[in-house]
Amino acid sequence: MSKAYDKSRKLELSTKEKIPSFYNVIILNDDFTTMEFVVKILVMFFNLTTYKANIITLKIHNEGSAVVGTYPKDVAETLIYQVSNYSKQNNFPLKCILELK
Repeated sequence: MSKAYDKSRKLELSTKEKIPSFYNVIILNDDFTTMEFVVKILVMFFNLTTYKANIITLKIHNEGSAVVGTYPKDVAETLIYQVSNYSKQNNFPLKCILELK
Protein backbone atom coordinates (compact mmCIF):
# COMPACT_ATOMS: atom_id res chain seq x y z
CA MET A 1 0.00 0.00 0.00
CA SER A 2 1.10 3.52 -0.64
CA LYS A 3 1.67 6.11 2.06
CA ALA A 4 -0.95 8.37 0.49
CA TYR A 5 -3.59 5.66 0.94
CA ASP A 6 -2.58 5.11 4.58
CA LYS A 7 -2.85 8.84 5.34
CA SER A 8 -6.27 9.18 3.69
CA ARG A 9 -7.50 6.06 5.52
CA LYS A 10 -6.38 7.46 8.90
CA LEU A 11 -8.07 10.78 8.13
CA GLU A 12 -11.26 8.98 7.17
CA LEU A 13 -11.32 6.96 10.39
CA SER A 14 -10.70 9.97 12.62
CA THR A 15 -13.55 12.10 11.25
CA LYS A 16 -16.47 9.90 12.28
CA GLU A 17 -19.30 11.73 14.02
CA LYS A 18 -20.00 11.10 17.69
CA ILE A 19 -23.66 11.00 18.70
CA PRO A 20 -24.23 13.27 21.72
CA SER A 21 -25.64 11.92 24.95
CA PHE A 22 -29.13 13.10 25.80
CA TYR A 23 -30.35 14.10 29.24
CA ASN A 24 -33.81 14.32 30.77
CA VAL A 25 -34.74 17.58 32.46
CA ILE A 26 -36.85 16.76 35.51
CA ILE A 27 -38.84 19.25 37.58
CA LEU A 28 -39.32 18.35 41.24
CA ASN A 29 -42.41 19.08 43.31
CA ASP A 30 -42.27 21.34 46.37
CA ASP A 31 -44.83 22.75 48.79
CA PHE A 32 -44.29 26.41 47.94
CA THR A 33 -44.21 26.84 44.15
CA THR A 34 -47.68 27.43 42.72
CA MET A 35 -49.05 25.27 39.95
CA GLU A 36 -49.69 28.39 37.87
CA PHE A 37 -45.99 29.30 38.09
CA VAL A 38 -44.94 25.79 36.99
CA VAL A 39 -47.29 26.02 33.99
CA LYS A 40 -45.76 29.40 33.14
CA ILE A 41 -42.23 27.91 33.34
CA LEU A 42 -43.18 25.02 31.06
CA VAL A 43 -44.71 27.33 28.48
CA MET A 44 -41.90 29.93 28.61
CA PHE A 45 -38.80 27.75 28.71
CA PHE A 46 -39.88 24.39 27.31
CA ASN A 47 -42.24 25.68 24.58
CA LEU A 48 -45.15 23.51 25.66
CA THR A 49 -48.78 24.34 25.01
CA THR A 50 -50.83 25.41 28.01
CA TYR A 51 -52.78 22.15 27.79
CA LYS A 52 -49.63 19.97 27.84
CA ALA A 53 -48.07 22.15 30.55
CA ASN A 54 -51.14 21.63 32.77
CA ILE A 55 -50.94 17.85 32.32
CA ILE A 56 -47.24 17.78 33.22
CA THR A 57 -47.82 20.12 36.19
CA LEU A 58 -50.45 17.76 37.58
CA LYS A 59 -48.05 14.85 37.12
CA ILE A 60 -45.34 16.76 39.02
CA HIS A 61 -47.84 17.54 41.78
CA ASN A 62 -49.22 14.00 42.06
CA GLU A 63 -46.06 11.94 41.51
CA GLY A 64 -43.39 14.27 42.92
CA SER A 65 -41.52 14.86 39.65
CA ALA A 66 -41.84 14.63 35.89
CA VAL A 67 -39.60 14.66 32.84
CA VAL A 68 -40.30 17.87 30.93
CA GLY A 69 -37.89 17.39 28.04
CA THR A 70 -34.89 15.51 26.67
CA TYR A 71 -31.95 17.51 25.32
CA PRO A 72 -28.19 17.39 24.70
CA LYS A 73 -26.26 18.13 27.90
CA ASP A 74 -25.40 21.77 27.16
CA VAL A 75 -29.00 22.64 26.24
CA ALA A 76 -30.38 20.84 29.31
CA GLU A 77 -27.93 22.63 31.62
CA THR A 78 -28.83 25.99 30.09
CA LEU A 79 -32.56 25.37 30.58
CA ILE A 80 -32.04 24.34 34.20
CA TYR A 81 -29.96 27.47 34.81
CA GLN A 82 -32.63 29.70 33.24
CA VAL A 83 -35.49 28.08 35.16
CA SER A 84 -33.57 28.29 38.46
CA ASN A 85 -32.75 31.96 37.96
CA TYR A 86 -36.30 32.85 36.94
CA SER A 87 -37.69 30.97 39.93
CA LYS A 88 -35.35 32.76 42.35
CA GLN A 89 -36.31 36.12 40.86
CA ASN A 90 -39.94 35.27 41.57
CA ASN A 91 -39.22 33.93 45.09
CA PHE A 92 -40.03 30.29 44.35
CA PRO A 93 -37.77 27.34 45.32
CA LEU A 94 -38.51 25.34 42.14
CA LYS A 95 -35.81 22.74 41.42
CA CYS A 96 -34.80 21.02 38.18
CA ILE A 97 -32.36 18.17 37.81
CA LEU A 98 -30.56 16.34 34.98
CA GLU A 99 -30.74 12.62 34.41
CA LEU A 100 -28.84 10.71 31.74
CA LYS A 101 -31.37 9.14 29.41
